Amino acid sequence: MAMRKCYLPSLSLIFCLLCTLSAPVISADLISQESALQYIPKAVALSLDKNQIPKESISISVVEIELGRPGKSISKTQVDWRADAAMNPASTMKILTTLTSLDMLGPQYRWRTNLFTDGVIRQGLLKGNIYLQGTGDPKLIPEELAKMMKALKNLGIGKIDGNLIFDRSAYASSVMEHNTIDGESLRAYNVPPDPLLYAFRTISFVLGKSRTADFIDISFTPALSQLKVLNQMQLIDTPCDNWKTGIRFNLDPEAGNTSTTQLLNAQFSGVFPSQCRSVNYNVVALDANTFLTQGFTAAWELAGGSWVKPPTGKDGVVPITARPLLQFEGINLADDVVDINKYSNNVMARQLLLTLALEKMGKPATTENGNLVIQSWLKQMGMQFSGLVIENGSGLSRNEAISAEHMNDLLVLARNLPIAETFYNSLPIAGTDGTMRNRLMTQLRKFLHLKKKPEARIKTGSLADVRAISGYVISKSGKMYAVTSFINHPNAWRGLEAHDQLLTWLIEDGPEPKQAR
Repeated sequence: MAMRKCYLPSLSLIFCLLCTLSAPVISADLISQESALQYIPKAVALSLDKNQIPKESISISVVEIELGRPGKSISKTQVDWRADAAMNPASTMKILTTLTSLDMLGPQYRWRTNLFTDGVIRQGLLKGNIYLQGTGDPKLIPEELAKMMKALKNLGIGKIDGNLIFDRSAYASSVMEHNTIDGESLRAYNVPPDPLLYAFRTISFVLGKSRTADFIDISFTPALSQLKVLNQMQLIDTPCDNWKTGIRFNLDPEAGNTSTTQLLNAQFSGVFPSQCRSVNYNVVALDANTFLTQGFTAAWELAGGSWVKPPTGKDGVVPITARPLLQFEGINLADDVVDINKYSNNVMARQLLLTLALEKMGKPATTENGNLVIQSWLKQMGMQFSGLVIENGSGLSRNEAISAEHMNDLLVLARNLPIAETFYNSLPIAGTDGTMRNRLMTQLRKFLHLKKKPEARIKTGSLADVRAISGYVISKSGKMYAVTSFINHPNAWRGLEAHDQLLTWLIEDGPEPKQAR
C-alpha cells in the first residue's frame, strides 16, 4: 500500500505515519461487514422498545447453514448482536446436554434397572426380599413398570413374601437432595434426580365434569396401592380460565402411620368450572420410597401378582449374596431426548447429565463429573466455550450460562454429526408440538399452499427474568438458519413477542445486507 504524503509539523507527521501504518488493520470493508452483523432486526427492536426491554439485555446470533455432504455443512454468520456475552439460557441449556449425550452414548443407549433377591422361588412363591438397583432411567413410567412386572411373572412368580429394598448407589447423595430455586417443592418441574425415579415422582390427577351427571370425576396415575381420593368439589357455571384457583388439595396420611404402606387420602375441595372438559392437576406429595413402594405394589397386583402381606420399602444396597432376578432395559435415549427437548423435562435432563458421569467416570455419579465429561467432549470437538457454566444441565438454574454464539456453534456442529436428524427431530415444531405448539401459528398459516413449507424447530427456555430460544429455521426460500437469542431482564416475560418477531423475520428470509442498520 502506497504511503500518502504529509506536509505537517513533525509531531503531526508522526501521528500521520502511525495512522497510515495501521490503516490495513481497520479497513473500510471490515468496518462495514462488522456493522452489518451487529444490529437488531427492525421488528425485533420495535418490540423490545414497546415492552421496555433494553437492547443491552438481549443477545442474538443468526448463522446460515449451507448443507453439503454429511459432515461437510458450512456456516456464515448473519447477525451478531452481543452474541459473545455469556447469559442465562434457561432450558435451552438442554441442547448442550442432549447433543453431547446423543453423540457420546448413541441414540440406542438404554438404561438398566436390575432386580435381585435374597430369597428363593418355590411353587410360584418368592420368599425373600426384592432389591431394585437403578442406573437413572429417566422414563420409568407405568407402562414400562408393567413390562417389568410381566417379566417378573415370567420367572414363575405369582406371590411375593418379602419387602422392597432400593439401591440408589449409582448417584451421590448430594444430587438427590430436594433443593429448588423458587421454593415450589410440590411442583413437578422441581423433582430431584433419583436412580430409581418412577413416573417423575408425580401424581397426575385428571379432573372433569362427568358425562352422565352434574358432578366431578377425579382419576389419577400412576396406580398407587394405598391412595384414596376424597372428592368434595362443587361445580360452578364459569369458564375454564384459572380453574386451579378454586381447588384446595391436601394429602392426608392415616393418623400415626408413617410407613410406606400407609393409607393416603387425597382430599379435593373447593369449586371447579363446569365448562372444563378435562384438566391435569399434577403434584409431588410423597417421598421417593413411599411413592415407589406403592407404585411397585400396585403394578404387581395389576399384573395379576399378589403379596403375602403389603411390602414396606426402604433404602439399602444389594448384598453380595443376592442373586439376580432380571435386568430390565428402558426406553432408548433417542426417544427420551424427544421428551426432554419438546416438553422441556428438567429431571430427565438432569439424569442425562448424571448418566454421562456414570457411564464415563463410574459411580457415584455427580454433576461435577457430568460437567467434566461435557467439557472433555467439547474439547474433542475442537470447541472452547469461555463463560460456560453448567450447574445441572437442565437450565433450571440461576447460575448456568452460555453465549448465543456458542449455542449456535453447537447447532452448526450438530448438522455435521451422525445423529444430526435424531437431534433435529427432537426439537419442538412451531405451531405443531411441544413448547412451540401455540407459537407462530398465524405466521406459518400463510405458507400452507407451498409444497415445501417453512419450518421452525426451536427449543425454548423460561425462568423469572429469562426468556430464550435456540434452534433451526427453514425459511420460505429453503435456507436453513441456526438462531439463538437470550433475554435476561426483569421484563423478559414480555419478550416472547420479540423472539417470535425474530423467528418470523427468518422465515421470511430476513437476513439481507440491505436491511442491516
